[in-house]
Amino acid sequence: MLFKIIIAMLAFAANSVLCRLALAGQQIDPMSFSLLRVLSGAVVLMFLYFAHRRRIENPLKIEWNLKNAIYLAVYIVAFSIAYLKINAGVGALLLFGTVQLSMVAYGIFHGEKINLMCGIGLVVAVLGILFLLLPGANTPNLFYSLIMMISGLAWAAYSIAGKTMRSPLSSTLANFVLAVPVVSLGFVLFAKDVLILPQGIVLALLSGGLASSGAYILWYSIVQKIDRITASTVQLSVPCLAILGGSLFIGEIPNLRMIVATVIVLIGILLVIFSSSHKKTHHE
Repeated sequence: MLFKIIIAMLAFAANSVLCRLALAGQQIDPMSFSLLRVLSGAVVLMFLYFAHRRRIENPLKIEWNLKNAIYLAVYIVAFSIAYLKINAGVGALLLFGTVQLSMVAYGIFHGEKINLMCGIGLVVAVLGILFLLLPGANTPNLFYSLIMMISGLAWAAYSIAGKTMRSPLSSTLANFVLAVPVVSLGFVLFAKDVLILPQGIVLALLSGGLASSGAYILWYSIVQKIDRITASTVQLSVPCLAILGGSLFIGEIPNLRMIVATVIVLIGILLVIFSSSHKKTHHE
């Protein structure tokens, strides 16, 4: 399970880096990036679904759910727009900070209990994020920060919905296919100054066909086996990974504060994961 979580979080961070790299380098506009991302994701998922279908006798039917597709579309479009003005690490921080708070609030509201170690881990992880945002860091644009938080709310809703899906592959395929017309509508209504260069196309296709489609199947399979609080907290590793990716591929060099914050957040995440595993072992 831990290996699957690591792969999924690396893919989520890769999405931040790929999107920021494309938009900061003015290789593509955000709506075109969003459309290519969801289209390539749908194509790859369709290929995976039919390849899987051939190997089993009674494949599950595709579960069509427009609400989940809208969550996915809002997340993808808002994500792309926000990265026009926000760097990779800060954007991921705003995104998954919102995700964490939303999923924890939802979990508590629906009766999930927090033991002492989980609570400590949660607080430590949040403190790591707050430390990263202390005055002195470049303050992100407020408007684009709010857009990224909207993206976070949509991703939280999408992750929560994943706990009730019977088949991660068929559900993710359905969500991507239905998201295509939703994102296309957004493209028609809101696309301005359309810009599509070869490198932007490649980055969008990598984001959708590799870092999104396969990772979301994996993530859906993970969230079905862990509680919402654990699911929200492990995603706090993504900003740390995005900061590192941004420094390597975009030139956004991390300072000492970023490194310390990364360590603090990862310690908090490990405490939450350990507390969840300990709780399950104790009940068994």
